[in-house]
Amino acid sequence: MNDVKAQAYEQLCALRHGVVEIVSEEELLGKLERSLRTGVPLRVKLGADPSAPDLHLGHTVVLRKLRQFQDLGHQVIFLIGDFTGMIGDPTGRSETRKPLSVEEIQANATTYKKQIFRILDQSRTEIRFNSEWLNQMGFTDVIRLAAQYTVARLLERDDFQKRYREGRPIGVHEFLYPLAQGHDSVVLRADVELGGTDQKFNLLVGRELQRDHGQEPQVALITPLLEGTDGVQKMSKSLGNYIGIDEPAREVYGKTMSIPDALIVKYAELVAGMSPDAIEAMEEGLKLGTLHPRSAKADVARRLVALYHGEQAADEAAHEFDRIFREKRLPDVILEFQVPEGHIDQEEGIKNTVPLAWLIAASSGAKSISEAKRLIRQGGVSLDGEVIRDEYAKVPTDQEYVLRVGKRFFRRIKKSIQPRKNT
Repeated sequence: MNDVKAQAYEQLCALRHGVVEIVSEEELLGKLERSLRTGVPLRVKLGADPSAPDLHLGHTVVLRKLRQFQDLGHQVIFLIGDFTGMIGDPTGRSETRKPLSVEEIQANATTYKKQIFRILDQSRTEIRFNSEWLNQMGFTDVIRLAAQYTVARLLERDDFQKRYREGRPIGVHEFLYPLAQGHDSVVLRADVELGGTDQKFNLLVGRELQRDHGQEPQVALITPLLEGTDGVQKMSKSLGNYIGIDEPAREVYGKTMSIPDALIVKYAELVAGMSPDAIEAMEEGLKLGTLHPRSAKADVARRLVALYHGEQAADEAAHEFDRIFREKRLPDVILEFQVPEGHIDQEEGIKNTVPLAWLIAASSGAKSISEAKRLIRQGGVSLDGEVIRDEYAKVPTDQEYVLRVGKRFFRRIKKSIQPRKNT
């Protein structure tokens, strides 16, 4: 028995690492002990709404913790919220989220299933979709579920509270979201549910609904949120501060090198897979000044690329980064872009030109023309090494040159085929 207690405590210590809060540690320790005594693994749930097609490093924080449960012998359930995704998680939102279509949900879910196995062991992962049971619920079932929670309790959520005070609309369907997520835990009989700090309310709702159904409440294991490359907001594709795990190796490396120095240790701990001893040594070196932040960042960047693209890609990405930023040379490979004929100006005085801002957006150097203009004004755009600051500048299409946007975006603009003259 003492051996069981010791093993359970050892598991708890490992799981506690890199976690913000466990509700509650005592309950988790008891569940771990029971699992070791009976040989029945814990059922550990992580839910994710497929609201975007790609996973980024922010998602991997909780996925890596899920993998840790797998390595300790527990049963992992990755729940894809194909039903709740159509409601839209109101967490952290200042306005009602636009629901996704069934087609968008299905396409994103397919991508999720592929990407999660960069981290999880596929042979030990149970994938479920909450449409399995939520689609089967009738209106009577929804009324019964809604009766288990009060509006006052739901308004305790910071985001709902803020929107209510400011007079911003809150859809009734948004109140149903945490109840639907909690009902998932009842159906799956989850022993543990994982989520970021922004999901704490939803996880606690699951505990209460399980109690109401006579189940032992799940333990809520809450992981930190990862700030994006801007160092301020949580990593998000919509904010453009993300590092996608499926992005090209050179992008992963370059974006990691752009994070603020203050985030180096956090990235090392939460997403780069470094050992506690290596993290401690890095932290000490940075503190004493014996380790330069750039070298620490390069270590983290290389490890991240190796995790998702392999060692060879990591070496190539590091070499390419040094070529561009240390030796001030162009990348080995630059994608080409040729302006389609219909976009070439043919007015008197501005023949064979296109607006620079349009060219940047069209070649994927910016999300929009307005963003391209902002980058030009900030001095982040150059042609063959010459910085252009005129947001209304027009550039020739009858020449070849290298367009650079920011630190990492390059396009070789090819000479365009000129329109035929009318005869």
